[in-house]
Amino acid sequence: MKDNQAKYPQLRFKGFTDPWEERKLGDLGSVAMNKRIFKEQTSDVGDIPFYKIGTFGGTPDAFISRDIFEEYKSKYQYPEVGDILISASGSIGRTVVYQGYDEYFQDSNIVWLKHDQQLDNSFLKQFYSIVKWQGLEGSTIKRLYNKNILETKITLPSPEEQAQLGSFFKQLDDTIALHQRKLAKLKELKQGYLQKLFPRNGSKFPQLRFAGFADAWEKRKLGEIFNYEQPTKYIVKSTEYDDNFNTPVLTAGKSFLLGYTDEISGIKNATVENPVVIFDDFTTGSHYVDFPFKIKSSAMKLLSLNDNYDDFYFMFNTLENIKYVPKSHKRHWISKFSSFEIYKPSQEEQQKIGSFFKQLDATIALHQRKLEKLQELKKGYLQKMFC
Repeated sequence: MKDNQAKYPQLRFKGFTDPWEERKLGDLGSVAMNKRIFKEQTSDVGDIPFYKIGTFGGTPDAFISRDIFEEYKSKYQYPEVGDILISASGSIGRTVVYQGYDEYFQDSNIVWLKHDQQLDNSFLKQFYSIVKWQGLEGSTIKRLYNKNILETKITLPSPEEQAQLGSFFKQLDDTIALHQRKLAKLKELKQGYLQKLFPRNGSKFPQLRFAGFADAWEKRKLGEIFNYEQPTKYIVKSTEYDDNFNTPVLTAGKSFLLGYTDEISGIKNATVENPVVIFDDFTTGSHYVDFPFKIKSSAMKLLSLNDNYDDFYFMFNTLENIKYVPKSHKRHWISKFSSFEIYKPSQEEQQKIGSFFKQLDATIALHQRKLEKLQELKKGYLQKMFC
């Protein structure tokens, strides 16, 4: 009964009722790749981009001559427009749709399935995003061999239903990509403003200012601006998180929110009126927090303003604007950051800049949430529309 049920997706487009058929990819085609390119055939500049596994889907750092390209393209395997190129080593399963440009790809590390009309490429691309490769589950092997690809099972509908599914998910992918570009532009815009609205290279005057402000900024040390608190008493006792619990558990790392706890003691009561910065003592990353929380570990400092005269959000962005890359695994607030010199303007100018960045960050966060919702929407559709 389960095998029979697996051949019918939970959600389908109108007009399709036939069961899906389970096949092996090897029944539908063969693995293809470009001819091997040797290092001495490449150069740092040239006519034809040569993508290796490290630059696949990104910017090439090697090139081959047009003569080699034209010869190999005419004599050996070469992808057709729409073929789904896939990484077979490193981060296995990354995909790039071949668009028809003159470019060449590293043999064995970048491959594609050469198949007949039984398989639609737009459908195949989505399948690759959810596939469990034959022979790789639980394996530490970081290579996808031809056998793994050809022995992998795929359940597929008619070519017509494949095409409709592929078209639907392409539109969804295009929408996600659009939101990713918007988010990237907003983050880039913020970086530009951080450079222009704060003094650089020892200057006491920023490049860009709001109207009405002309005074020089004053030099201070971060240790004079922020008080720090050790976080030990706020560490969560249990890591059995549940979204139904009330108190968020935070980390100063990129993930920020780890989950929610039902513990009621040892809560750091940050508020909109009295926010804090959680500062990762090792990576030097930081987050602005204006709600009650607990934390996962002691590898951070909790920062608050030493003088309420200062604008908190301005000072948070001052901290974020410091260009420092840790070179060793050690704590940095006391040994490094507290001694760093920064410049600050009048309270009024701080508030103006802080308010500006708060609005910009809110816009960035809104676009981030929209993107995450779209990604979750796609994940849900993949679960319901594929067997």
